[in-house]
Parts: sequence; C-alpha cells; structure tokens
Amino acid sequence: MGLIYMGKDRISRKIENAISQGIFPGAVLLCAKNQKILIHESYGMADIFEKRKMRKDSVFDLASLTKPLATTLALSKLIERDQVFLDQKIGSILAEFKTTLKADITIDMLLRHTSGFPAHREYFKKIIKTNENPRQYLRYLLVHEVLENKIDEKQVYSDLGFMVLSWIIEEISCQRLDRFVSKQIYSPLEIDDLFFLETGLKSKKFIQYRQKIVATQQCPWRKKVIVGEVDDDNAWAAGGIEGHAGLFGNAGSIHKLCFEILKALQNKPTRVLRPDIIQNFVSRKNKHDMVAGFDTPSKEGSSSGKYFSTSSIGHLGFTGTSFWIDPETGLIIIFLTNRVHPLRSNEGIKKFRPQMHDLIFSELI
Repeated sequence: MGLIYMGKDRISRKIENAISQGIFPGAVLLCAKNQKILIHESYGMADIFEKRKMRKDSVFDLASLTKPLATTLALSKLIERDQVFLDQKIGSILAEFKTTLKADITIDMLLRHTSGFPAHREYFKKIIKTNENPRQYLRYLLVHEVLENKIDEKQVYSDLGFMVLSWIIEEISCQRLDRFVSKQIYSPLEIDDLFFLETGLKSKKFIQYRQKIVATQQCPWRKKVIVGEVDDDNAWAAGGIEGHAGLFGNAGSIHKLCFEILKALQNKPTRVLRPDIIQNFVSRKNKHDMVAGFDTPSKEGSSSGKYFSTSSIGHLGFTGTSFWIDPETGLIIIFLTNRVHPLRSNEGIKKFRPQMHDLIFSELI
C-alpha cells in the first residue's frame, strides 16, 4: 500500500511541476484498473482569470474525444440495429452526395479517416457571414468540398469526415446527435455528465454546470475567454453539436463509458455496447494506426507512451484532453487539461503526455 501511495505522490509531483512550467494551467487525472479507480485528483486552475481552482468533477470541453465517445458509439448502435452497415456508401444514405465523387465513400472509410476528405477547413469564416441555417450551410460546404486524396487510398485524420458521420446518424435515427447518444448510450449507463451545449443558448445545463466548466482559449475573433461554448471554431459556428467536436464532460463520466468500452474489448458482459461490433471497429486495416473511431499506440512517439499494449485504444482532444484503454492490463487513463487556456499555441503537452503515461504505468502496473 505504501508503494502505491508513493507512486501517486510521484505522479502528482510531475503534474504539479508541469503546471509550474506553464505546460497547462490545470488538470484532472483519473487512473483505473477496470472499474476500480486508483487515482482521481485535480490540480491547478480551471480559469486563471476568474481564479477558479480545478475540481475532480470539473467539466472539460472534450474536443475530438467527441469522435470516439459520441459519434462512433452512436454509429455502433445503428449498426447493432441493422440500420446502417460499415461498408455502406454514403451516396445511398445522403441524397446530396449521390451524384458527387464522394458517393462511394463508406461509413468505415469515414470512421478510419481514409475517405479522402482533407484534415481541416476553416468553414467558420464562411458560416458566420451567411444568413442561411449554419448547420445546413456547413453540410452544403461538405458536399462541395474537394477531396484531397483518392477514396480509401491514404489515412488522413479528418474532422470533415466526422461532420458527415453526424449528418448520417441524424438522417437515419431522425434524432439530433446529442439526443440520440444520450438516450442510447449515456442514460442507460447512468452517465449524467457527458453532454453537448448549443451555441448561444443559455440552457438549464449551462446554468447548472457554469461554475464547473473549465475555460479554454481567449478567442481572438469571438473576443472573449471561452467558457461553456465549444472551443472548436467550426463546431461553434455550426451550432455547437457536431460529430467531430462539441462534447463536454468530466473524468468520472468518461471512466464509466471507458469501462463499458473496455468490457466490450475483453468480450465481457456489457450493458449497451455489443462486443463484436466494438471489436470489429478496433481491428486494424492496412497497418494504419487509426482504427474505426479510435487511435492506437503508434510504434514510435505515441502519446500513450511506451507501455500500452498494441491492442490498446484511445484518443486525444485539441483542448488538452485524452483517454487510453488497455484491454490486456485493464488500465484506463483519463487525463484532462486546459492546455489551450489562455492560448492555443501552448503545445508543451505533446512532450509531457507520453512521459506521464510511462510514469503511471511504471508506478501502478
């Protein structure tokens, strides 16, 4: 027991040193072995301007963790119901793509980032100037976007592909993404603290969580410090609910969801996810590091460090968030920071994150 406490102290000191070096203002770390939580601690500041301290239940803008924890899992439910298939072409689902060069892109290609879509586009600059419905205009831009690569030729991590996936989920389910994933995934798992926030709408959810929400960037074009609005420019301009970004949540809720994913990976009884579907999602194709909806440890320079097994899955979020799940050891590491607060240009976390994962593995496993 003493060794575990000493290990926790070493991990905490490393995070506190990172804060003192300006790598991020604050963080929440949750480490678990299967369902058992070994460490759940908060560090530093949630908002340096309001002088709010970080809390264990602080709510973060999860950024691209939206992709695996909302969009991907929503698709798994539609596949479970035989409402959509991984090899289904998007032209057969969305009429707008039917006569375009993108018609033959499959769901699987979008999930695995091999669709040919570019990584990123600054759509928000056009969206904020239009009088049209922001979300509909975003989808118009997606339909008319020029592919950068041939379909299924190259893996390029793409926000745009997940914008299309959220559109597909809504077309098939006849529900908005946030409502569908909450009803089908989060509520059955009794997860209350994973949610989307609509742009410009001061909802009950916003009022309820305002003092827990972690600040992100001091936005140069919104001209304010972002708190309770999605940091991602395109997601914000389109209304706050998108397939690539928009999810907010705390470490405890993410752990509940990651534990369900872990059980699916280990082929153990699950509550909402069908193990064979999740296992199919995380199977590698063509030696790519990214599987369907998730990332896996790369051979060199992985953010997960050196010790996670090759069967591990995880994901990073631009705001400074991450999770990793190792089905061989049962280890779940959720590390949430506000590294973009107050400036997005702060990238010190890239070097720090693998070092911290290695330290956790050496101390706890």
